[in-house]
Amino acid sequence: MARRTKRLWTDEEKRSICFQTTAAGVSVAQVARRYAMNANMIFKWLRDPRYAPDPEAVEDLGDDAPCFLPVEIVDRPRNEDTVPTPDAKPARSAIEIDIAGGHRLRIIGCYDPEALARLIRGLSA
Repeated sequence: MARRTKRLWTDEEKRSICFQTTAAGVSVAQVARRYAMNANMIFKWLRDPRYAPDPEAVEDLGDDAPCFLPVEIVDRPRNEDTVPTPDAKPARSAIEIDIAGGHRLRIIGCYDPEALARLIRGLSA
């Protein structure tokens, strides 16, 4: 049977791990899984004033919060090279695309394959 070795965390690593728990929508359990450790250890560190996140620094996270991006829907493409042919019919089906980071893009119903290809190229750039 393999022996387990006790991991030693530096004070800076403890502060960094505790600070990650302050992000919106992130739980202590998620951070603990990220570092393959028990969540109770993080809770213990959070009670210690040496490692607890600075309240002023936590308030500054608002600028990096997720937000909606503006989207503009146009009747025709702006680039004349990508004008679809008149006989092109929009596809009707469902498609799922797995994107890096565990996100999934799901398109259901009618969609223009050329427009979808441009969207995917734009997201991956």
